[in-house]
Amino acid sequence: MIFQTKRLTVRKLTMQDLDLFHAMQNDQDVMRYVGGKTYTLEENKKDLENILKFYENPKNDFWVWAITARETSVFMGTIALVKNEKEEYEIGYRLLKEFWRQGFGKEVTNGLIKYAFEVKKIKEIVAYVDKNNVTSVRILDSTFNFIKEFYNEQDNCIDRYYKLSN
Repeated sequence: MIFQTKRLTVRKLTMQDLDLFHAMQNDQDVMRYVGGKTYTLEENKKDLENILKFYENPKNDFWVWAITARETSVFMGTIALVKNEKEEYEIGYRLLKEFWRQGFGKEVTNGLIKYAFEVKKIKEIVAYVDKNNVTSVRILDSTFNFIKEFYNEQDNCIDRYYKLSN
């Protein structure tokens, strides 16, 4: 276990998560605001295998974990804390559609912020979100400091950029 919240457990991913990981990454609605591309089972299997390899590196700065229901251990999605190309620690999450609009995004984001600051001793974390992703914008507006909006050429959208310092 990496950390827990009232209703959720965050843990390392395993190959046993592949079916639901694939269901999430192959859902157009889930992937709409993260580039819009869905992935095949084979692509998702390779992606999951690559994520698992990062766990073996003691100097790892690319963490992607499973979000599960605390009481049932059901896979609900993923949450990430990664050092991006700008050397910033960036957070992100994805949830299977059946877990949307139940407060899990805010709950797991708050849990990750606490973990990043208290356990990892990270001084500053950032988040980027497509401004049309209203639910995630609402979560970030309530927990992070909004910095700016800008055009994201790679994803062809307007992104909002947030920071939070410890």
